[in-house]
Amino acid sequence: MAQTLQLIDALKRSLKAHGLTYADVARHLDLSEANVKRLFAKRRFTLERLDQVCQLMEMEISDLVQEMNERAGATAISGLSIEQEAEIAGNLELLLVTVCVLNRWSLDDIVARFHISETRCIQQLAKLDRLRLIELLPKNRVKLLVARNFKWQENGPIQRFFQEKIEAEFFASRFDHRNERLIVINGMLAESSNRVFQRKMEHLAREFDELNDDDAKLSLDDRDGTTVVIAMRPWSYGLFDSLRKPEAHNKRIRKSGKT
Repeated sequence: MAQTLQLIDALKRSLKAHGLTYADVARHLDLSEANVKRLFAKRRFTLERLDQVCQLMEMEISDLVQEMNERAGATAISGLSIEQEAEIAGNLELLLVTVCVLNRWSLDDIVARFHISETRCIQQLAKLDRLRLIELLPKNRVKLLVARNFKWQENGPIQRFFQEKIEAEFFASRFDHRNERLIVINGMLAESSNRVFQRKMEHLAREFDELNDDDAKLSLDDRDGTTVVIAMRPWSYGLFDSLRKPEAHNKRIRKSGKT
């Protein structure tokens, strides 16, 4: 019941943020404004009604749930500073421990699987405690302090480090194993369709995070380290540049954001 109340409160905040009133909702649902006010007062929304109101804001119910969770976890950190990321990226051992704890590994898990002593691991965990990524509890247990929407700085030290590895190693595969998949699609989208697809990409990323959270309770032997790369940008094959007319080539460069 408590979560239901939080979800309706999140709905009300989202409507206000979108500049929408009960009258707007009433028109969209083909109800009287009095009935809409009653729905919110009693907080009795069916999933269908909830979905209809979300559609009015061009949202999905999952967006609303995320907003609710982010507000509930407002004290958790959603990112580090450039300097903090640089400290982690500059120390391979610290980076290893960071990635492990973000994936819910314990001290014993890390020591059992890597050439790092318990003392060294505790020292690295203490650094993460200082950065407020974790709280190091008695008996060296780890409590994560990051929000569900935690992410590294765009084009920051951590992201650049992994991008270099992705370019060098990630695509050095034929993606033909049971737990691998590569999909490359190409087409021409309007700007509005591009935005719709980007929202779906964000939803897919959140689903991955939810599955990751759900599987955290399983043993490490039942989980595999998994990396997903989702990317989208205006781009055409440079292979055909020599065949393009000059005006088409210049237009391609402008749309790609190149100078």
